[in-house]
Order: sequence, then C-alpha cells, then structure tokens
Amino acid sequence: MIKLTRLNDEVFYLNPDLIETVEGEKNAIVSLTTKKKLVAKETPEQVRKLFLEYKRMAFPRLGPSSTKEG
Repeated sequence: MIKLTRLNDEVFYLNPDLIETVEGEKNAIVSLTTKKKLVAKETPEQVRKLFLEYKRMAFPRLGPSSTKEG
C-alpha cells in the first residue's frame, strides 16, 4: 500500500495495483481500475515515486535498474 493525503489532510492508503493513470499538476488525480477517481495532495511525480518504491519493495529480485523510471 502507498500512503497518500486527501485535500482535507486525511491520510489514506491505496493499493497501487489499482492505479490506472495519474494526472494533474499540483495535486494528483488518480484514476483506478475500478473507474473511481481520487484526488491527493501529492503531485503526480510523488505518486509515481511512491508507486516505484512499492514495486521495488514488493519485487526485490527485479532490482532498481529493472524498473524503468522514464
């Protein structure tokens, strides 16, 4: 799970496997595979980094160079 913050400062945890897309500039608009959308205080870039960090932790055998950050 990745830790995110709602606009009202409420913390929530999201299963990153449900993330379909992340958009926005200042705040991340996260579209889920369930068709639900969430808005987080984090930027899209911060969400991307949290996602990659989670995947590296969940699949350590992939190593840091196996996950493309492009």
